[in-house]
Amino acid sequence: MYITPRPNVVMTRGDGAWLWDEDGRRYLDFVQGWAVNCLGHAPDVVRDTLASQAGRLITPSPAYHNRPQIEFAARLCEESGLDRVFFCNSGAEANEGAIKLARKWGLEKRDGAGEIITLTGAFHGRTLVTMAATDKPGWDSLFGPAMPGFRRVEFGDLDAIKAAIGKDTVAVMLEPIQGEAGVVTPEDDFLPALRKLTRECGVLLILDEIQTGMGRTGPLFAHRHWNLEPDIMTLGKGIGAGVPLAALLASEAVSCFEAGDQGGTYNGNPLMTAVGLAVLETLCDPKFVEHAKHVSECLIAGLDELAAGFEGMGVRGLGHLLAITLPKPCSKSIAARCFDAGLLINAPRPNVLRFMPALTTLEEEVVEMLAILRPIVVDEINR
Repeated sequence: MYITPRPNVVMTRGDGAWLWDEDGRRYLDFVQGWAVNCLGHAPDVVRDTLASQAGRLITPSPAYHNRPQIEFAARLCEESGLDRVFFCNSGAEANEGAIKLARKWGLEKRDGAGEIITLTGAFHGRTLVTMAATDKPGWDSLFGPAMPGFRRVEFGDLDAIKAAIGKDTVAVMLEPIQGEAGVVTPEDDFLPALRKLTRECGVLLILDEIQTGMGRTGPLFAHRHWNLEPDIMTLGKGIGAGVPLAALLASEAVSCFEAGDQGGTYNGNPLMTAVGLAVLETLCDPKFVEHAKHVSECLIAGLDELAAGFEGMGVRGLGHLLAITLPKPCSKSIAARCFDAGLLINAPRPNVLRFMPALTTLEEEVVEMLAILRPIVVDEINR
């Protein structure tokens, strides 16, 4: 089925920061499956873990425990400070679970409250419920009737959120940094103040870290930039470094699911959770973290230098989730010309280019990316 426009090439092979098509042409990939391939294409640790685990056990069904699931859950709880984990297959499924969990908690602990406040620019997935939580024009009527129970408030406006919280409110749900909106980062005091507000009002804070988690912005979880802890957190994309894996995490006090409330045929299978554990161990290696930090600094410096040449251009984001704002709406043209030149970048908004390279990207690959990007940007802006 047609779901998105695609260039007329077929990708056949990947290695690190590079993709190859059937004609043997290679592309420097700074999209990496929309921040999925945190370790680049075809990383050894994923390949070897899949092969090893597939030779032992692929899935016993969710009706039974398996060792990789137990070990990965324990490690995630240790790293996150949260207490319970539900594994699933996609970020949208994790967010759907977060919404269900919050609403059940509201039924039991907040007099039946079920409304969730979400923010302008938000993207939480493509199920009917997560589409209702998402702020994309036209989505409220695309598959109508729209799912009820959400109230939209301006991103970054703490006073508006405070005014919106009422007796029917159970949670505030947001991305720490908005990815699909064009890498929108809040003011430094917003998230700590929001955490304080939700506690004072007795409502939950749900952080969607599908795109920002797993080292994408520097620390393992983006909310660590602001030294806070959510009640519920969702992870996806980089958690599996390319395999279908996601997770819903929550504190013990919020974990009110009972048998039959939540599940899924493939959820928590050992093939995927073994990979997740191996990926997590890689991301937590101090040498890996130091390399990623250095390359991110090089990328930011290069983008800053490019942006400095034009009024109205700027760089935003953290770590390996970055965007450059353009003084005119030419991002799609730039991305198309970059593709023709062998560079993959993303244009989430008419005046925004987004960069989501693998955390394993090398400094020399950043230099090569900028060498391709710079003349195209300059030419498009000066047209």
